[in-house]
Amino acid sequence: MLKEGQVRIPAGCAISGFISRDGNRINGSEIVKSISYMHDRSNGLGGGFAGYGIYPEYKEHYALHIFYDSSEVRFKTETFLDEHFDVINLSRIPTKRTPKITNEPLIWRYFVDPRPTKIAASQLDENEYVARCVIKINNEIDGAYVFSSGKNMGVFKAVGYPEDVGEFYRLEEYDGYAWTAHGRYPTNTPGWWGGAHPFALLD
Repeated sequence: MLKEGQVRIPAGCAISGFISRDGNRINGSEIVKSISYMHDRSNGLGGGFAGYGIYPEYKEHYALHIFYDSSEVRFKTETFLDEHFDVINLSRIPTKRTPKITNEPLIWRYFVDPRPTKIAASQLDENEYVARCVIKINNEIDGAYVFSSGKNMGVFKAVGYPEDVGEFYRLEEYDGYAWTAHGRYPTNTPGWWGGAHPFALLD
């Protein structure tokens, strides 16, 4: 009977992560290097990262990362955001063209604060209010998908191998005190950008 280590099964997913115990921030290139050693445990249909402590200049604000199918969907979503949040800053998420990552949606980032009058009217606490807004966008605005919504953290994911996803999102330009990475090996579902791991809601 074969035992662990005596047979190689090229399936399953790849995961990696680390936390800086002293709170010092570690460059995103390190988590990309870490997950690259498990290349064979992915199949190129989804990879992603979560970095914590990456937005120190905006650490008191929610950082929304959003995929859009079109500019029209972006304008519709931004109208919703303007109604429910004070938008502190917005921009495209910087990416690097690579032949290994294709068919990318529009990828935008927003630093926001919930409008106090909206929270008061909802009778929800701040986190619940934000979570419900994220779910409303994802359920009701076709072609928009909020894939990251926490404070001082962000998810970066795509269809591709994790190391290529890291290059695409230029993770070497981010520093964080904790990082996680995931390489999918889906066997019965197609890869799509929103379905790549990790999934996140708030922090």
